Amino acid sequence: MDELHAVARAKQGDADAFAQLVQTYETSVYRLALRMCGNAHDAEEVAQEAFVAAWKGLPAFRGESKFSSWLYQLTTNAAINFLRKEKRHRAAVPLEDETELVAEGTPQQAAEAAELQQALQQALDALTPEHRQIFLLRQMRQLSYEEIGQLLGLESGTVKSRLNRAKKQLRQILLQQGNFFPSSSVIQKGEEDDHVL
Repeated sequence: MDELHAVARAKQGDADAFAQLVQTYETSVYRLALRMCGNAHDAEEVAQEAFVAAWKGLPAFRGESKFSSWLYQLTTNAAINFLRKEKRHRAAVPLEDETELVAEGTPQQAAEAAELQQALQQALDALTPEHRQIFLLRQMRQLSYEEIGQLLGLESGTVKSRLNRAKKQLRQILLQQGNFFPSSSVIQKGEEDDHVL
């Protein structure tokens, strides 16, 4: 069953079709929730809330954006609400899976890559939930400015402006920590460059 068909059937109350959508997106939703919340237990709760919101909201889903984009928005909104409600400090969570931290090259290059990933996660933790939301939707989920704007009810220019502010703040934090490597492509100068991660 293709996704469009599964969404159409789930909108009509077909629980099996919705279960297929959950199975397709559960890993991506969990990883996004984990990056937003900072620990596995909270991420599981947020992911579950996002899927419950999706099930309840499906009848009103018009398909103006991709189902995945809509689901990621529900996930980030659930995470922001959770963080505000719980008022918890986020724990450090790797931006990428441990296997993705291994860089090709010398052991020193691999160690520098791992150090940079850790520093970047700490800097990301310092962003406001709203800036972190836009950053993750753009850089991790690779949504367009238009898609993010549509999901969050913002103009594309506002999305771009907030993303640029988030990047500048990340660079500033990394510079203050002494963890910014100018030769790295992880954070690049230039407001037009979106390849931050």
